[in-house]
Formats: sequence, C-alpha cells, structure tokens
Amino acid sequence: MAYDTNNIFAKIVRGEIPAVKVYEDAQTLAFMDVMPQSDGHTLIIPKLAQAENFFDIDAASLTSVILTTQKIAKAVDAAFRPDGIRIIQFNRPAAGQTVFHIHFHVVPCYDGVELKSHARGMTDKAVLAEHAERIKARL
Repeated sequence: MAYDTNNIFAKIVRGEIPAVKVYEDAQTLAFMDVMPQSDGHTLIIPKLAQAENFFDIDAASLTSVILTTQKIAKAVDAAFRPDGIRIIQFNRPAAGQTVFHIHFHVVPCYDGVELKSHARGMTDKAVLAEHAERIKARL
C-alpha cells in the first residue's frame, strides 16, 4: 500500500484542515484527538515522514516523534494527573489503525473509569481547546 498524501493527518500538517494544536517543532506535531478516549487524549505525528506505520518510518523521524511523544506524555501527566497513561501506536487495520500516517496516542487513564471506544464520538472543539491549553501550560 502506497502512502496516501491526502490522508487527514497529512492535510493537518499542510494546514488544509484545522487541528487543536498542542505542540509543534520542525519535525513533529502534537494535537488533540477529536474523538478522545479520555480527557487529554493527544496525538503525535511526524511532519516530514511519509510513513503509514511503524514499519515504514525512517530512524531519524521515529526518533523525533518518540521524543515528542515523551514530552507530551509528561505534560499530559502534569496537566491531568491521571492514575496512568497509555502510549499507543496502531499498525494496519487489523490492529486498529484508521489513519494511515504513523501516529502515537497519549491516553490518560483513571482508576474505575472506562475509556471511550477508539475513533468514536466527536468532542466539542471548545473542550479540546481548553484541554490543549492545560497541556501547553505544562510544556
């Protein structure tokens, strides 16, 4: 399967569709998941790599995206004080991948609170913006 340059995350990188951004540098972009599994659910993507998944990404881009994932996870942890955090990365449809541009999920988890289903149910943009500001304040 060839990389689709018109996937939703590629369009976000190019500024063709909006995203509630949390962090950006020359190589990576972090933004709020519009269908979060919990409050603070953030996505991290490489901006330059045209990679569908973990198996396609070059080492330099992977290094950049995983370092940004760690930075964002620490900020989410400080902002939301969850009982735990999942760092998730799906590869191919059978594993649950729905957008074919490699990305990492930072998902706060709370004791006794079930996560919402993956990729279901949009959240209000104002709520996402407030969550993004909480995370940015901890970067």
